[in-house]
Amino acid sequence: MVIFYGDKQIMKHSKSIFPMSLTVLALLLALGGCRQNQSSLSDRVIHLFNGKDLNGFYTYLNGRGRDVDPKNVFTVRDGMIRISGEEFGGLVTQKEYENYHLIAEFKWGEQTFPPRVENARDSGLVIHSQGRDGAFGGNWMFGIELQMIEGGTGDFIVVGDGRQEFLLTCPVGADGHIFNEQGTPVTIHGGRIDWWGRDPGWKDVKGFRGSQDLEKPLGQWNRYECIADGQTITVILNGVVVNRCLDVQPRKGKIQIQTEGAEVFFRRLDLIPLSENTK
Repeated sequence: MVIFYGDKQIMKHSKSIFPMSLTVLALLLALGGCRQNQSSLSDRVIHLFNGKDLNGFYTYLNGRGRDVDPKNVFTVRDGMIRISGEEFGGLVTQKEYENYHLIAEFKWGEQTFPPRVENARDSGLVIHSQGRDGAFGGNWMFGIELQMIEGGTGDFIVVGDGRQEFLLTCPVGADGHIFNEQGTPVTIHGGRIDWWGRDPGWKDVKGFRGSQDLEKPLGQWNRYECIADGQTITVILNGVVVNRCLDVQPRKGKIQIQTEGAEVFFRRLDLIPLSENTK
């Protein structure tokens, strides 16, 4: 199946093509409605990264706090954000956002740092982030993580403390934690929902690749997208829908880009509004 969003084709993985669920039909209808206003909304694309500096963000590092970065974990060079991974924390938007299509283009670098020198390269985008910086393990504020890790990019993680204010409801298979469009909805207040192709033999080792992995090889650019539309979130990796939630709390917040032991580069971070309320 191909889902059209503006001029972008989004492939739906073949395991979920027949029968089409009501949730997928709803997504198609929603995106169709968005296309009607595409010209007016696209004029208001929000470039989170301006290609020159980190204006619009602040940094937060464990044990250091806001905007204290003596090791230059976060830098801009050659039109790219470089996150070294040497310390844990995040690059955080100054503003909160809701109802948007987020487009990120990233690639892994070579460097890794303790305590994850030999572990899978790891980062993530934490959307709908709210509350106190460093509330989760001293590293991040609470939110909904779109995982970026070798072999597991596309997983959902609830970065919270188990309270009702942070939850995901996703359809999963009999295993109980792997996304399946025709599966049974399960609500979690912590932990993860894996993307549909995550290798059951996944190991936390540097360079891991599973048989169904959609990530490009090390050093090549990946397109990572998130359609956060009210109560739903759809995650897309290199043009393929890899995960989806039917309900989420909260439904707006800041966006954190994690530094978690691995060098990673971003050349694009754009938000396309899905409603006139997105600012």
